[in-house]
Amino acid sequence: MPIHDWTRVEAGVFHDFHHAWIEEIKRILNARVLPPDYYAMAEQVTGGFGPDVLTLQGAAPDDEPDGSNGSNGSNGSNGSWSPLGPNPGAGGLALAEPKLAPSAETDMEFYRRKAASVTVRHVSDDRVVAIVEVVSPGNKHSQMAIEQFVRKAAFLLDQKIHLMILDLLPPGPRDPNGIHALIWEAIDGRPLPKQERPLTLASYETDETIRAFVVPAAVGDRLTDMPLFLLPRGCVEVPLEATYQAAFDVFPRRWKPRLEG
Repeated sequence: MPIHDWTRVEAGVFHDFHHAWIEEIKRILNARVLPPDYYAMAEQVTGGFGPDVLTLQGAAPDDEPDGSNGSNGSNGSNGSWSPLGPNPGAGGLALAEPKLAPSAETDMEFYRRKAASVTVRHVSDDRVVAIVEVVSPGNKHSQMAIEQFVRKAAFLLDQKIHLMILDLLPPGPRDPNGIHALIWEAIDGRPLPKQERPLTLASYETDETIRAFVVPAAVGDRLTDMPLFLLPRGCVEVPLEATYQAAFDVFPRRWKPRLEG
């Protein structure tokens, strides 16, 4: 199914589809994509970012119910949450290298004080390892909104939380080269050249450096499956085309002709 032109409908109409799509992404991640010791949940809050889908690592079998593992809180750190990803050897994971080649990689240490004013608060005892975010009109409606989105995305990457950003909305005056370009400039300090195709699918792998896997897209294109990183160099493929189509299949008929016309 080709990507639709979502500028043909009001923000509230896209909002309805947005929720249906993230629910399909969550469902397929849990049903057949994620390894058994990971799970996905929709619409929790991580430091005010408001992620659409969280990917978390479950507690080890011998952990206490409160996630303390018999010590003073998560990871034995007086109840504080550690945003770092799981031990690469844990759980016998069978994760793959991404099929896509990275579009860019930082060549300098990430400036860790850039977002010091943002506080990430843990909403459960399980560790967040990745976030999927579908960009909405609300993320672009003001300069403050777009700066907040970019700042929090950069902060989460600095905290070793992998991201996938799906931007099916065309660039505007506040993001003339798309939100990915703003995120990359925030973490690398260098602007990206303008891309010819206006929409963007981006996955970010974060470790000692940050690598971006970017697929530019346009209205009428089919969606490319994208890597969602759970560990550095270890990812699962998220079937974006299949989940998009499943969400559109149950989209209200009232609005389909305007999008398909």
